[in-house]
Amino acid sequence: MNKSKIILSAIIGIICTILVCVMYMQFKIVEETDITGIEAAREEELQAMLSSWKTRYEEIEEKLTETQQKIAEYQEKIDSNEQASELLDEELEQTNLLVGKTNVTGEGVVVTLKNNEEKSITASDLRTLVNDLKLAGAEAISINDSRILSMTEIVDVDPYILVNEERIISPYIVKAIGNPTYLSSALSLKDSGFIDNYTKLGKTVEMEQEKNIHISAYNNSKNQLQFRYAKEVKE
Repeated sequence: MNKSKIILSAIIGIICTILVCVMYMQFKIVEETDITGIEAAREEELQAMLSSWKTRYEEIEEKLTETQQKIAEYQEKIDSNEQASELLDEELEQTNLLVGKTNVTGEGVVVTLKNNEEKSITASDLRTLVNDLKLAGAEAISINDSRILSMTEIVDVDPYILVNEERIISPYIVKAIGNPTYLSSALSLKDSGFIDNYTKLGKTVEMEQEKNIHISAYNNSKNQLQFRYAKEVKE
């Protein structure tokens, strides 16, 4: 019995020792695992926080740059208010010139077309001449003192020609302001220029260069400039 008790006690002691060792190892593993997990979690949190702050900083820096640019633009507009006003006046003047709302004077050419016993001048002849003058750089054109615009209609209504809905008759005096050398050279080209071509057709065409040509503003109460189809687009 004593021997059995001793053996049993020894076995119990060994089992207890083994259990204690196993428990110690488990505690050690758990402790190390928790520390590693905590360190990893802290590192991820720090990286996330760092990324978040970096993004916020970049956004704030971008907004600051935009604000500084707007302030600079506003300041420039304030400083150049007088200059902007002058620029607007110049643009308005150029626009009025383009749409024929002002009287103009300058050098250029005067082309006279006349009906003769054999040939008469047609609206097509005048349209061709106007197009050739525009291609040669004419800045202002008139036919019998009627200002020619981009929307001007030149049509035959026998025995007249209508220009801006006004009846005109021969002689047809076409004035063009621009570089007189360019204008006259374009119309005088041999075999291809307007004068040579229409002279060969038996029509009477004469041209002179002048230094002081006056072209009046567009003024037709029956045909005011109006846009019925084109509308302004506001952005």
